[in-house]
Amino acid sequence: MRKDIAPEADLITLFKVFMSPRVITPLKEVLFSGYIGQGKKVEEFENKLAKFIKNPLILTVNSGTSAIHLALRLINLKPGDEVITTPMTCTATNWPILAHGGRIVWADINPNTGNIDPQSIAKCINKKTKAILVVDWGGYPVDIDQIKKIAGKLPVIEDAAHAFGAKYKKRMVGQTADFTCFSFQAIKTLTTVDGGALAVKKESDYQKAKLLRWYGIDREKRTQYDRIEIDVKDWGYKFHMNDVNATIGIENFKFLKKNLQKQREHAYYYRKKLKGLSKITLLEEEKDFLSTYWLFTLKVKNRNKFLQYMGQKRIMVSQVHRRNDTHPVVKEYQRSLPGVDEFSKEMVCIPVGWWLSKKECQYIVNAILSYEEKF
Repeated sequence: MRKDIAPEADLITLFKVFMSPRVITPLKEVLFSGYIGQGKKVEEFENKLAKFIKNPLILTVNSGTSAIHLALRLINLKPGDEVITTPMTCTATNWPILAHGGRIVWADINPNTGNIDPQSIAKCINKKTKAILVVDWGGYPVDIDQIKKIAGKLPVIEDAAHAFGAKYKKRMVGQTADFTCFSFQAIKTLTTVDGGALAVKKESDYQKAKLLRWYGIDREKRTQYDRIEIDVKDWGYKFHMNDVNATIGIENFKFLKKNLQKQREHAYYYRKKLKGLSKITLLEEEKDFLSTYWLFTLKVKNRNKFLQYMGQKRIMVSQVHRRNDTHPVVKEYQRSLPGVDEFSKEMVCIPVGWWLSKKECQYIVNAILSYEEKF
């Protein structure tokens, strides 16, 4: 393939939905089984997730956002309480804080990783701090040990929407934070069409979350004859997953390790071929932090020109997420964040997913190298 022409595909996409080619038969069985709510398939899927992340205290929900809502409810976030968080994420991370009446305190990020800066967290802690919310940018784990050391007794909530399958110092993400929130939304590496999960460290939090995800009703204890719920002691939500989504998750899960391997191979190829450039900088990585590479982020000088150039090459690139602190709804919480300023000015994500061929990865690298030479 010539270096100056696009590959056969019309456009190299940044995201793509993975769906098991074998999903139809088991999905059809569930759809016509007479039971499509939260049932045995949800339980089966949860067991697979628990075994994979090596944490039995995990329960599915209908979205990663719902998992964050549950975590905030479990820590008893009240109006006026402060949550230290990062603005470099999807708004789904931070808007639940507002929904619970909490106040956002922005911590800065490390502009060389995109992840929250532990030292910035330390400067933000005060008597009103109720929790620390961190994000694994692009699937690259935060330094959770350092963050927990700084947090002390404060709970740490990890938004691992990008990071299902990531490892931190040989431990699966989902084992280390007090609360870990996963997303199985449409374009995630593991999708259930839409869905999520919450992993916790305490049995008491697990049991309470099971109640709260279904109105506060104990679905394992019903009246003897008419299945009416027993006393509800604490109101909850309709956050549960159903057997339809779980069935899709079970089938897609069979391909998870293979897809993660492909993404990592693509990322390692990029890191080998794109290092040492003058206009394009790779993010820093520690050897014992294993990313899922849901995103592959570059820092690019004159980003607008890069976006235009890659578009001409039929390669989809994007910032993916806008820094949250510039939205009018959180105007009152704005503060100086030089790390976020630096990162958000230059960051851009290139395709890295499981669907790419070797030729497409080579084409992307060649396009970036030609940009480096021309501009």
